[in-house]
Amino acid sequence: MEKHEENSPPLQANTQQRQWMQQAQRTRQFSILVVDDEANMRHMLATLLNAQGYEVEQAANGSEALAMLVQRDFDYILSDVRMPGMGGLELLSRLGETGSQAIVIMMSAHGAVSSTELVIEAMKRGAYDYISKPFKLDEVLLVLRKAQERERLRRENQRLKDDLRALDREGAFAGMVETSAAMRAVFSSAARLAKLDSTVLICGESGTGKELIARGIHRLSKGESVPFVMVDCAGMAADFLESELFGHVQGAFIGADRDKKGCIESADSGTLFLEGIEELPLTLQKRVLQVLQEQEVLRLGAGQARRMQVRLLAATGQDLQELVDQGLFRQDLFAWLHTHAIHIPPLREHPEDILPLCAYFLNRLGKAMGKGDMRLSPGAQTRLLTYDWPGNVRELKSVLERALIVADAHTILPEHLPEHLGAYNKGRRLEDFFGTYSLKTAKKIVEKRLIGRAMEHCGGNKSRAAGLLEISYPALLAKLKEYGLVEKK
Repeated sequence: MEKHEENSPPLQANTQQRQWMQQAQRTRQFSILVVDDEANMRHMLATLLNAQGYEVEQAANGSEALAMLVQRDFDYILSDVRMPGMGGLELLSRLGETGSQAIVIMMSAHGAVSSTELVIEAMKRGAYDYISKPFKLDEVLLVLRKAQERERLRRENQRLKDDLRALDREGAFAGMVETSAAMRAVFSSAARLAKLDSTVLICGESGTGKELIARGIHRLSKGESVPFVMVDCAGMAADFLESELFGHVQGAFIGADRDKKGCIESADSGTLFLEGIEELPLTLQKRVLQVLQEQEVLRLGAGQARRMQVRLLAATGQDLQELVDQGLFRQDLFAWLHTHAIHIPPLREHPEDILPLCAYFLNRLGKAMGKGDMRLSPGAQTRLLTYDWPGNVRELKSVLERALIVADAHTILPEHLPEHLGAYNKGRRLEDFFGTYSLKTAKKIVEKRLIGRAMEHCGGNKSRAAGLLEISYPALLAKLKEYGLVEKK
């Protein structure tokens, strides 16, 4: 068995290490179990990691570690591969018996072929990464920081999955996410107004989810057993819209060969939702107001009105007060509508909802396309978070749907996103992209890009990235250093 620990030079804290220690002191204390049969190695790691703000416990072998894990869990386990009795590989296999959720990082003697084979087997069984002895403190800290980020993302993903399960129960506002305070306020207002039987005006830019809010109010107030009738006022000519809203009797106009019930009448005892009410002609605005005031509707060509009970929900993407000032919207109807109003903020004003919305849409769309679990790479997340989203949630859904179509794995990368979000422009010439005609330089550009993508795809796990790139682990380390893809010390 090959060991190098005793002859390893003492590790000295440098300026960067002191900065890391200060940073660790500002965050919560992570717990680490160091498992190694060499007392000197355990003591050295415990001393150095304690100085960095970690809480460290020690175990001399796998059996001792298992006994400790039954009593308590740790955030991380640093375990040697080869130890007398129970080694690191068996310890890893038996972690499930203790219920431990610790992230395992293996340690092995550098250059020992048998140890390397054991480490590879450990990686297959779920170890996060490994480091070779002798090592510098910087290497240990870097692996731990990567593991901390991985755990943060795992917990965030779990939280998002929990949110998705809640959304999948089809609550009143199914399809909308309320992570931000702004959207929680919207849902709170909508739930409160749902208990009333009043008209509600829903304001917001195109794509913010006005229809979903309207349907949610309807579900909470009326339930699914009564009608919800939607009319898009912007999508119809004035004459046709009048007949669509109020209905007509046979012979009311050319082509009226039979009686027709209008949308208002169809919504009797339920909810009428007028999308784009600012497009309603002034003449029809007056008739809609009469329906609201008198709760009766007169079909075109009819001599007698019909009694009915309908609740009106209206949506607009315009400033109705400004339209009133311009004489394009009736003041009396505006006053009636504006008594109870809900404003849905544009997505750019609550960007904290972008990633939860992405998780929701990726789950729904991924299942529909048969792609299973899909995730966003850190680079793709950055692109999505820094975009203004003029089309709001509707545009976000469209972008993700397109990305799911072009993605060939379970991870959406920046280049899967539309060009206006900053993805690679496929129409560019090769010399424009590389900035050179040199094959040697172009090879380095491509190599650097592929290594960066592999590291991103593997969440910073160098061992898995090396396997993906089909190069050796030492070769990857050398190229990461050559291309400046590692954090500088």
